[in-house]
Parts: sequence; structure tokens; C-alpha cells
Amino acid sequence: MEKKKNNIVAKRLIRSYITSVVSISLVLILVAAAAILAANANNIARYFKENMTVSVILKPSTSEKEARALEKDLSKKSYVKESRYVSKEEGAKEMEALLGADFLNVFESSPIPISIDLKLDGDVITRDSLNYIKGNLQKSRFVEEVVYQETLVEALNANLHKIGLIVGAVILILLFISFALISNTVRLNIYARRFTIHTMSLVGAKRSFIARPFVKQAVLEGAASGLLASAVMLGIVAYVKNSSPLLENVIRTDLEVAVLGLTVLLGILICVISTLIVVRRVAYISKDDLYY
Repeated sequence: MEKKKNNIVAKRLIRSYITSVVSISLVLILVAAAAILAANANNIARYFKENMTVSVILKPSTSEKEARALEKDLSKKSYVKESRYVSKEEGAKEMEALLGADFLNVFESSPIPISIDLKLDGDVITRDSLNYIKGNLQKSRFVEEVVYQETLVEALNANLHKIGLIVGAVILILLFISFALISNTVRLNIYARRFTIHTMSLVGAKRSFIARPFVKQAVLEGAASGLLASAVMLGIVAYVKNSSPLLENVIRTDLEVAVLGLTVLLGILICVISTLIVVRRVAYISKDDLYY
């Protein structure tokens, strides 16, 4: 009979422990997701910036030899990440894809000039830097015009700061919610053993002695929750990377590993802090309050 009773208690404790770990893990998954997004925000912005094309339109009198020499010279510039020579024929094919195959019939000769497409380093994609680069490029005797999407540049730079503030605010809110939820979960677990804690305090046990077994359990719960949350996030990120080439390029593995490691530490830290706070309160409540 006693053995059966002990088995029932053990099963209840295991269920309680599993429930706590799962609950804490769900909260940590949300925090980890927001943190991964925040850690890679600059990479996402850089990706869009570095895939913006700056077209250098050359004068009709420019020969192919001169154009290729200019393209080779531009590719060596520190701010140029990638350059591509676009011949008149390639330019015409691109225009046909946009405007239709018959658009050139209205012209006696092809109006499509030779051009050079540049992709710049993300650090120079600002209004002032692009205006400076544009001015330098137009000093060349071969360059007719420099074209890029000014509105896209302004929109990217204007929204980056806002996005950073929003993501930061979301992380802070999630941290507050996670601390509240995890604290509540830990409080329920410890409160169920409030009579044991009270008895220990009555016989003269010190606060550190009372808290020690609960802190050990909190470390295990936090570590288990953090590892479970990290494993789930690892699977989610791997799936997202395989589904989207964009995210595969912008989500850095080292930042991902760092965030997941911090997730485990965060789970342990919140569980331990919550445990210490709750144990301190329970250890010194009156006997009458134990029943409320």
C-alpha cells in the first residue's frame, strides 16, 4: 500500500516537472525567435542593400573595349561588391522581357546603350554616400548617367531604425512576460511544498539550506527548458533556411548558436531567481497563511 502511494506521488511529481519544463520552454521559444531576428536584423538589411543595382549608363560613342576597361576599373573600387558588363544585345533582351518583343520596331536603330551594373557594399548604401559615388562616376568621359532606386534607399534607411526599436521593444515585453509566467510556474511548484519549507524554518534551518534543493531543481528545470527550446528553435530555423534562400543567406550560424546558448542560460537564470524569491517568501509566512 505504501509502495503504491509512493508511486502515485512520484508520477505526480514527474507530471508536474514535465509540465513546468514544457511551459517554460514555450516561453523561451518566443524569446529566442525574437532574439534571432534582432541579432540578424543588420544582416537582413545588408542583404537587401547589397542586392540593389546601380546602373552606370555609358555614352553611345563608348566602344566595347573602353566599356570593358571601365568595368574592370570599377570592379576594383573598395565600395563595389560586384560588377557586370551589360552589352547592347543583353540590354535589348532585358528590355524585351519588360516591354515586349516588338518595342524596338519603332526605332531605326537600337537605342539601348552599353551599361555596367554595380552592386555596392552595404555600408555605403546611404543617400549621401550614393550621391558622392554618383558624382565621381559621372566625372568619367564615358558615363552618360548613373541610375538607382533612390526611393528604395530612403525607405530602407528610414525604416531600419524603426524596425530595430520595434524588435527591441518586443524582446523586452517577451522577457517581462517570460519572467512573469516562469515565476508563476515555479511559485506553484514550490507553494505545493510550503508546509515542508515552513517546518524546516521552524526547526532552525537557514534560508540558504532551505533554498538549496529548490535551487538545484530550478537549475535542472531551467537547463532542460532551455535545451528543449533551443532544440525546437534549431529545427524551426533549419526548416526556414531550407524553405527560403533569402533567410539562408542572412541568418548567421554563429549568431544563431550564441542566441540558443543564451536561451539556455536565460532559462536557468529566471528559474533560479524566481525560486529564490518564492522560497524567501514562503519560508517566513505565518502558519495561518499556509492555508491560503
